[in-house]
Amino acid sequence: MTKTIDKVAWIQLAEGRILSTRSRGKEVYYIPGGKREAGESDLETLAREIDEELAVTIIAGTARHVGTYQAQAHGHADGIIVRMACYTADFDGTPAPSSEIEEVVWLSYTDRDRVSPVDQIIFDDLHQAGQLR
Repeated sequence: MTKTIDKVAWIQLAEGRILSTRSRGKEVYYIPGGKREAGESDLETLAREIDEELAVTIIAGTARHVGTYQAQAHGHADGIIVRMACYTADFDGTPAPSSEIEEVVWLSYTDRDRVSPVDQIIFDDLHQAGQLR
């Protein structure tokens, strides 16, 4: 039986780059977001995780679904899949490392090899669409 990790992520693009984070003790970058808690909607998960990780507030009503992606979960046993529902949304505040996040960076497509497998698929899609350079 395949195990799926259910996550929601925030796609924040600026000048052809994407906002990414690195957790303490990790080398790989991830698009910000996280796992859904019991009973949470996608948007509730998005707002909670982004507030926890980056200390910014997602503005209700501005979120737009970009796509849902899945791949082998980075750092997990073979067959464990991560499924990530991705949204863009406006926000209040300035993204800064919070909670387990050690570093906040803006990555370009040339940084594709520095992100998790599911993020690589997202990088490919955004690059093909001309949004990530």
